[in-house]
Order: sequence, then C-alpha cells, then structure tokens
Amino acid sequence: MSEFHPLQTHHLQWGAEALWQELEPMLPGLSVEIVARTDSTNSQLLERARRAGAHDDDAASRTHGRRAGDAQPCLLVAEAQTRGRGRQGKPWFSAPGASLTFSLSLPFAPADWSGLSLAVGLALAEALDPTPAGQPPAIGLKWPNDLLLMDPATGFGRKLGGILIETVALGPRRMVVVGIGLNVQPQALKDLSLGYACLDELLPALDAPAALARIAKPLVRALQTFERQGFAPLRARYGARDALAGRAVTTTLEGLPGGIADGVDADGSLVVQAGGTRHRVGSGEVTVRVEPGARPAAGHPDAPEAPGC
Repeated sequence: MSEFHPLQTHHLQWGAEALWQELEPMLPGLSVEIVARTDSTNSQLLERARRAGAHDDDAASRTHGRRAGDAQPCLLVAEAQTRGRGRQGKPWFSAPGASLTFSLSLPFAPADWSGLSLAVGLALAEALDPTPAGQPPAIGLKWPNDLLLMDPATGFGRKLGGILIETVALGPRRMVVVGIGLNVQPQALKDLSLGYACLDELLPALDAPAALARIAKPLVRALQTFERQGFAPLRARYGARDALAGRAVTTTLEGLPGGIADGVDADGSLVVQAGGTRHRVGSGEVTVRVEPGARPAAGHPDAPEAPGC
C-alpha cells in the first residue's frame, strides 16, 4: 500500500504529499514518512526490513499506519536524530532546521554493489551544484562517502554531508538503506576532522525541505540507473569532483601506509600510487585520510563527524 505521513509537528513545511506523488511512480508502494525525532533513520528502516524478512506474510503488525516489518520502499525523514551514525560507527550530529537527515530503503539487486556510495554522492552533488563542464565544482567528493564544499584557495574543502549505505537480507533478496545527512544551516560544532560547511554558504535560499525536494528524485534515478549499469559509466563524472585526486593520503590498509591518490577504478575502488605501484583500495577495507600540508585541511583522526543518518 502506498502511503505518505506528514510531520506531526509544525516546525518545517516538508510537502510530504507532493514528494510522494513525484516519487511513487518511480517506486511503487513507496511510503514517505516525516517525523520530528528518531534515534537513527537508517536503524529504523533496517529494523523494519529485518522484521519483514522474518514475517513476510505479517500484514497485521502495524505502527502509526505502517507495518512494523515492511519490505516496501520507504523515505523516512527526521528533523532530528538522537543517535545518528556515520561510517565505521562514528557519531554524526543533526539539529532541527540546521540539518537534513533521511534514509531511503528499497529492494535492490545490482550485479555489482561496488561504487554505490560514490554514485549516490555524485547524484547529490550534481543535483545541488550543476556545474557546467570545464568549471571547477563547488561541491567535491571525498572517497568513499563525503560531500565537501570546496575552497578554491586550498583545492580541498570542508564537510557538507555524508552517506551511510547498509543492506539487510530479505530471504533471497536484499534491501538497501541509503542514509543521507546534509548540513543546511550553520551549527556550533567543533573538532570536526574535515571542518564544517553548510548549504547556506552555497544556496542560502534552500532550507531543509527544499533541499530534500531538490535531491530526492535524482537520488532515486541514480539508484535505479546504478542497479542496471553499475558505477563504470559514472567514473569520468566522479573524477571531475574527486577531492582526493593528486593528494597525499594515509590509509589503514596493511602494507599501504600512504601514497598519492590517483582517481578511482571502474568499480569505484580508490587508486593509490605508492613506491611505483598502483594499489586498488576498496571502501570496506580501509580508512583514507588526507595528509596535512599546504593544501589539505586534516583534523584529529578520531574526531566525530557531522551530519548523520
């Protein structure tokens, strides 16, 4: 059953029904749900999917109009999250009005999952910053899951947003949960490893609901295209926004303490040149940090990050 659930408070006008009407033809059975607060939108949708996998025929168990276990597509938006999390379990922060935090879940069966977070990041960056070819982008991408607001003076940037992708088995199928966090307005956050940036610096007229309306359809389209074609056709477009290319990086991969980032392969693996050898690094294997120096801005490796899903 297709549903939309408007926000039960009146802090922001999300236009949930209009959003549902736009997306439901692309994702039949979609529910759009907007809540004032939750622990983590990713965690909520993962738990629903797990229950659906255990009780595929349980259509009677419902909470707030939705099945407690549900394998249908769902867009869940939270004005605030109390336990937002990022890659490798780091805490991510959000605040009502100052952040956009949401997760999209849907059954997903690509031939190869490699490069999915890069494809999602590219879709968001292009939707928010449709830079003409040949011009430096305002929004760059830090492999494998960060959006940066680029600084022309340094050639690097501060963290604008992040992506957290998780999956859960549904019998022979899998469901993907794509969590997105974007900074919308300034926040007084300190000790962030990549610094803090927000959409207000680039698009001051865009509030959180308007940002969601701008990126939701491109995100769904990108996921459906990736499911058919994978990452390879996106490699050149990703390269135009690659914030690591040509920079000295350190890694946590055994045998590869550091090197020079040299773009990504057709499957989305990071390429690092070290000792005359080309190394391919998968996103599930390693943490990559930019070396401090004249151009990059690096912080403490254990600092928390923002925002979250």
